[in-house]
Amino acid sequence: MDWALKAPIPWKAHVCWKAGTVHLGCSLEEIAASIRDVSAGKVSSSPYIVLAQQSLLDPSRAPAGKHTAWAYCHVPHGSTADVSELIESKIERYAPGFREEILARNTLTAVAMEQYNANYVGGDINGGLQDLRQLYTRPIASLHPYRTSVKNIYLCSSSTPPGGGVHGLCGYYAVQDLCRQRKGSCSRNGT
Repeated sequence: MDWALKAPIPWKAHVCWKAGTVHLGCSLEEIAASIRDVSAGKVSSSPYIVLAQQSLLDPSRAPAGKHTAWAYCHVPHGSTADVSELIESKIERYAPGFREEILARNTLTAVAMEQYNANYVGGDINGGLQDLRQLYTRPIASLHPYRTSVKNIYLCSSSTPPGGGVHGLCGYYAVQDLCRQRKGSCSRNGT
């Protein structure tokens, strides 16, 4: 989900007013129940949510005086469920008045995510299974997983090490591999 907001999210916990990313998981039991539900092919009634509020740290992300945020939760592979209400209800639980700040929202189901980007198979933004072995062997088992058979073409996405959830690091590692291949000829300014 994406939101255009009139003001910052009115968190009860003041530390959240300065956080670029907020994880709404509640208790360990609730997080575990959410994971169990999704693993069993069900939408959790209390999903674990990752929320980013970029405009707090980068004002260029919104018009002056306004804010933006996005959030997601895990749902079963290929789900058509619209979990907007579940997400907004949980945010409202920790930020009373959140809904009053919403100017506009955009929601995509897992199926719509795949239609938007074919790399999000079944709505999976991490490019598929992300177990320990896959973190190091995607897309192929190689010391140079970013290189392709085409000279100067490199891969960098959540489908390359270290995987999704570490924004930008896949690209950073691809550049490091390129620099090593050029025997250290990359400079700090990217040339």
